[in-house]
Amino acid sequence: MKKMNRFTAISMVAMMAVASLSACGSSSTPTATTAAAAETTAAAAETDATTAAAAEGTDGKTYKIGVLQLVQHAALDKANEGFVKALDDSGISYEIDQQNASGEQSACQTIAEKFVNDGDDLIYAIATPAAQAASAATTTIPIVLSAVTDPAESGLVASNDAPGGNVTGTSDLTPVAEQIDLLKQLLPDAKTVGILFCTAESNSEIQAQMARDACDKAGLAHADYTVSSSNEIQTVVESMIGKVDVIYAPTDNTIAAGMATVASVATDNKIPIICGEENMVNEGGLATYGIDYYQLGYMAGEQAVEILKDGKNPADIPIGYLSADKCTIAVNQETADTLGIDVSSVKK
Repeated sequence: MKKMNRFTAISMVAMMAVASLSACGSSSTPTATTAAAAETTAAAAETDATTAAAAEGTDGKTYKIGVLQLVQHAALDKANEGFVKALDDSGISYEIDQQNASGEQSACQTIAEKFVNDGDDLIYAIATPAAQAASAATTTIPIVLSAVTDPAESGLVASNDAPGGNVTGTSDLTPVAEQIDLLKQLLPDAKTVGILFCTAESNSEIQAQMARDACDKAGLAHADYTVSSSNEIQTVVESMIGKVDVIYAPTDNTIAAGMATVASVATDNKIPIICGEENMVNEGGLATYGIDYYQLGYMAGEQAVEILKDGKNPADIPIGYLSADKCTIAVNQETADTLGIDVSSVKK
């Protein structure tokens, strides 16, 4: 996707003006009508030129931005959309190369190397494996990440407060403890929680440990149920039948992309799912207290503008987090009705 080159449009307007003057009869002296038309055309061209100059920015530069998204699912799509909206709102001129790795780490590496070879001005990496591939590919091109739970723990920055290199961005750390509290509120009789996540995602392990700690504090037994790829989701969820009272699924990209399968098996067997984010609820989960990925992406886009337009160094931009007032409760009423669970106490 590219921003339109307004200067091409201006050239076409100017050529049309010349053609109009040439076609107005055999007289070498323009008529009043012809002169007025030429003046109007010139004014329009001047307006277009002013608009184009504003779009290009004060330095007249069009920035090349590569977007590396790990996999297509609603939450990451929203983080992508929010990022692009922030670029548009800033008024900078840019060309964007949208690439999706379809969940493959090798594809992340290939795409990241392509962006480096293309000489991109900035890379936007959505999800931990995408950010890790971009970081491995370059230490000089600025990288803005998003949908990464703990960039420091994932080895992407020196610290979340002071990144110290060419990487910054926004974290999708969710209020895991509050999500377990929500689980207790909706399912007071639940005794055992199955924590479902993909072992290939380091951010998921971080959230899984937070969930274990929250379950311990709440007096809930818990067990891990893990997959290494999407192909294992159905089998693993089926293995939970009769062993858990509820499933907790954090903001795991593999599970989110396969949420329809998770929900189908779980709901058929009367197992509710408390999710890490709203789009997983929309796919059949019961409820969440989670963050807005569009706002998360927008924040990342604002960081990108600071780097490109204002000359800020990623090393000096702390990792951004959504404030608590950006977190909302979401419930799936259809799922609640199917499972016979009363969600009126928390539904907003």
